[in-house]
Amino acid sequence: MTAFSKIENFQVRTNQAFLDKAAALEPVLNKRVIRPGRMVRVEENFYHEAVVEEDAPMSELPGMRLGKGDKVIFDFGDHQVGYVSFVAVPMGSHYDAPAYLRLKFAEVPSELLEDAKDYDGWLSKSWIQEETLHLDILPASVNMPRRYAFRYMQVEVLDTSPKYTLQFRNICCDYVSAVEMNTVEPLHSRDDLLNRMDRVSLKTLMDCMQSVFEDGVKRDRRLWLGDLRLQARANYETFRDFNMVKRCLYLFAGMTFADGRIGACFFHEPDFRVDDTYLMDYALFFAPALCDYYEQSKDRETLEELYPQAMEQIDICWDTMLDERHVVVDKGEEFWCFLDWGEGLNKQAGAQAVLIYTMRYAIRMAQSLCDQKRVRQMEERMQILKAAAIEQFWDEKQKMFVSGEMRQISWATQVWMILARVFDKEKSRELILHTMQVNPRIRMVTPYMYHHYMDALIRCGEEELALEEMKRYWGEMILDGADTFWELYNPYNKHESPYGSSMVNSYCHAWSCTPTYLLRKFYKKNEKFRELFE
Repeated sequence: MTAFSKIENFQVRTNQAFLDKAAALEPVLNKRVIRPGRMVRVEENFYHEAVVEEDAPMSELPGMRLGKGDKVIFDFGDHQVGYVSFVAVPMGSHYDAPAYLRLKFAEVPSELLEDAKDYDGWLSKSWIQEETLHLDILPASVNMPRRYAFRYMQVEVLDTSPKYTLQFRNICCDYVSAVEMNTVEPLHSRDDLLNRMDRVSLKTLMDCMQSVFEDGVKRDRRLWLGDLRLQARANYETFRDFNMVKRCLYLFAGMTFADGRIGACFFHEPDFRVDDTYLMDYALFFAPALCDYYEQSKDRETLEELYPQAMEQIDICWDTMLDERHVVVDKGEEFWCFLDWGEGLNKQAGAQAVLIYTMRYAIRMAQSLCDQKRVRQMEERMQILKAAAIEQFWDEKQKMFVSGEMRQISWATQVWMILARVFDKEKSRELILHTMQVNPRIRMVTPYMYHHYMDALIRCGEEELALEEMKRYWGEMILDGADTFWELYNPYNKHESPYGSSMVNSYCHAWSCTPTYLLRKFYKKNEKFRELFE
């Protein structure tokens, strides 16, 4: 299932003033030196799961001598993002050949059991964090130029010569992030699993807060609008770095498609460049992201400057993406709307719901700016789209929304129709409970979609059920060893990958960080859940 776009002679529209504002907001990254805490072995058990066992404490490293075929795995104790350095010293006779090393960096232990030669996915294998080095002059102080995302670092000696072995010293990682964990008050829940979920969420968010809100620090290492919206919400409840959100909003508005469409993702280095990928739902999410930013920061100047771009995304969809029935045109297998990675997921009804959902935020912004003409326009359009959604997608017999010519029933469609408030709260509650009972075959597979499922449950008044589901999903990820939350987690198929191979799956991914947002916004401040917190 390939999912990318490539436009020949891609033309962009640039607002240099916006890009200059974004450039001025670039953060200075904090740096900390992190050293490994132990050496480990990684083996595969009967269930084909990677098992980590301690091999030796770091105190034994000075006495270790590694020759041809030897390897050692360093455990840094937690997920790291940064730049690795070490010293390799020859021991024995004077070295008479270069040292030849292979380094592997792994976010999770299973990556160390995989061989890059076996990779056959559709994403570039250049994302796999594996390097080979020739050290011609020894001793050698090695400073790896590339930034890595990892917990485990494996050093394998491919060859030296029979006359010498290697001793490794001063192994460390210069960890980098735009924020500091100690600026956030811990959750202080009586339920330790909730504390762990919050801490892993915070670490996921912190690791992804670099020069921009990156989606994944191993892969793709860029700014995606769908991720930004969720990262920003988590950030408002925790680190409260408004400048980074503002920077990202100005980047998206500062360079768009020539027709004004906001791109799905943005490259921030070596220079600013919008990607030639357009996703309807991601472009629409610019409006909720801007609305959230204004309501949290009260930065009216930014709202006034970026409001036209937010409204333009809705206008473009209204003018170009609807048929005569006021229904979003189904573009089938084309990569035009994301929603989720679920195999075979039809996006038509979900896209209709996202359009309705974003209009509610557009109305809030228009009201803040006293733009009554826009308020009336958006309210009228929203009612038209809701009526069309019920007319074309609601299946009265099955009591669920369907999507596409095949009238597919999926979790994503139901969740987004609830978030769009197509029905009132009580009927939405009936729908989500019915969906859980039916358990449609087209399931949710990303924490991104699970976040919206939690949001739907909470908005239906099912906070207790949402908490149970959150613990079941993100809690299970922690029990499976997550130091940071993963890009993809399907409890029914834990080896699933949308890329053809899990070797390029991201195990620290921004859209997965939202339990900290949900717990702090909807539970810690809720009198009904006071007994959960100290």
